[in-house]
Amino acid sequence: MTAQELKAKTPDELRDELVSLKKEAFNLRFQQATNQLENTARMRKVRRQVARVKTELNVKAAEAAK
Repeated sequence: MTAQELKAKTPDELRDELVSLKKEAFNLRFQQATNQLENTARMRKVRRQVARVKTELNVKAAEAAK
């Protein structure tokens, strides 16, 4: 998901996206712990996507506070 797609979403949609990404990160950690993880790069991508969503949520909250 690109930054422009994130900017177009509402805060509620971003929170839903964040929840799903955190669930995916949790599942990936379990797969890694049990040596079932095939694509290790996916963990990094999910972690960075979580950061992008959190950043956009903070930007929207700052705009709403003004």
